[in-house]
Amino acid sequence: MSSYDRSSIYDSTSNTYQHWDANDDGDGFVRKNDDGSIVAFEQEGPGCIVRTWSALPQSGHIRVYIDDTTVPVIDRPFLDLFEKQEGDIPPLNYSELSTRLSRGRNCWIPIPYQRYCRVELCEGWGAYYHFTYRAFSTDTIMPKYQDSFTRDGLIALANLDAHLYDRENDAPETDCISFDTSVPPHGKVTLAALTGSGAIDSLLFLPRALGALRNEALQKLRLCIYWDEESAPSVDCPLGAFFGSDDCIAPYSALPLSVHPALLSCRFVMPYSSGARLVVVNESKNELPVSGELHASACPDADKRLRFHAKYHHGDWMSLSRDDFSSGGQRYPDWPMLIAQGAGRFCGVHLRIENTWQLPITVADSWWYGKWDRKNIDWWWGEGDEKFFVDGEHFPSTFGTGSEDYIGYAWAAEPPFAKFQSPYATMNRMPIDGNGITYVSRFHVADAVPFFRHFAAFIEKYKEDDWAEGCRCEYACVPYWYQASL
Repeated sequence: MSSYDRSSIYDSTSNTYQHWDANDDGDGFVRKNDDGSIVAFEQEGPGCIVRTWSALPQSGHIRVYIDDTTVPVIDRPFLDLFEKQEGDIPPLNYSELSTRLSRGRNCWIPIPYQRYCRVELCEGWGAYYHFTYRAFSTDTIMPKYQDSFTRDGLIALANLDAHLYDRENDAPETDCISFDTSVPPHGKVTLAALTGSGAIDSLLFLPRALGALRNEALQKLRLCIYWDEESAPSVDCPLGAFFGSDDCIAPYSALPLSVHPALLSCRFVMPYSSGARLVVVNESKNELPVSGELHASACPDADKRLRFHAKYHHGDWMSLSRDDFSSGGQRYPDWPMLIAQGAGRFCGVHLRIENTWQLPITVADSWWYGKWDRKNIDWWWGEGDEKFFVDGEHFPSTFGTGSEDYIGYAWAAEPPFAKFQSPYATMNRMPIDGNGITYVSRFHVADAVPFFRHFAAFIEKYKEDDWAEGCRCEYACVPYWYQASL
């Protein structure tokens, strides 16, 4: 639930979307109370708010009512939610659970509720919010929010924070298969052929072995992974794009993926029931070396597990009517990241944005290109809300407030630009002046999105690929998800 612009609606009588490109996303609400506060979140349980985000939390209070309580379990300045432990004077001390990402505030300390939860924001609270929540089956017994701040609860939070910090050092003690080979021009090589059932726990590539051809290999080596007896790969991506570092080494560390000059690492768990094949296809005219290793372990219930998927695209409209999504269409400016059939869980996306323009002749009076309404060029690629449609929804159950907000940062259209890394969100490439290529990734772990029949993930893209003479804005993405075999 977010502060998205409420003028965006789906009209069921005419089966049309209206004002779908509205962008006044800072102060939307469920309803307003008599005292001037707003209801920002309201849900019946069992459930849990797993992430709280804001671009501008200020001193107005947040009040959280859980179950049958008439006294809020949280009643303090909204900013304090991100900066102070409940009832404590010193600042909050969980570097991975409460992160500030290039001006965006993120808090991953959960707020569980059994029967009901309502979040109110009082006057002076600030602007822009997300409350990302999970709903559970009615027989689920939820822990109490207050238990997080007992002695045992605080120790548990501290241990979790330490685990997230050590995310790259938690390597499983499992069987290792190494590969060190070369792929001929326009050829392919099978790196590993696994038999029986099991799960790949980690997959590592060593980019230093690529030498002078490293960046070409990141773009031209295509990673394909086949589960069981499937004829089409469930993973089909350029090697660099799969790791969130498309055409150069742009280091970062997140929970499921990381990139370093000497190592590309994937920690998504990938089950299989009757074997798996890892194949690399060379789309280059040059012979390209590839080396690395994978770790696999036994997985007795692999036939009950979902299969890991990742597919690269840079504008595949997936049988959608392009006219509906183009300027003037009722679904403009939605841009598809993933459309999936069947049952599964959406676990994140890597986005590559190539946004370039000719430098303006006039010189701005501040920063690179000016601020707010005094810019000498309207270059910003973001502002695009994420929209997730689950199991045939006409109106998305997730409706965000901006591309940068979805990732977890904020106020990105004005310099200075800051790269960042965290367990669940990264921006590992961003030109200082914004003119060039940007890499961002958002991983859904605590907030993975389950679906049973159908899932469609969009992000708004306001700029055309060619938005002015000599100006380009092109998206490419790799969605990550698990899915049942069709």
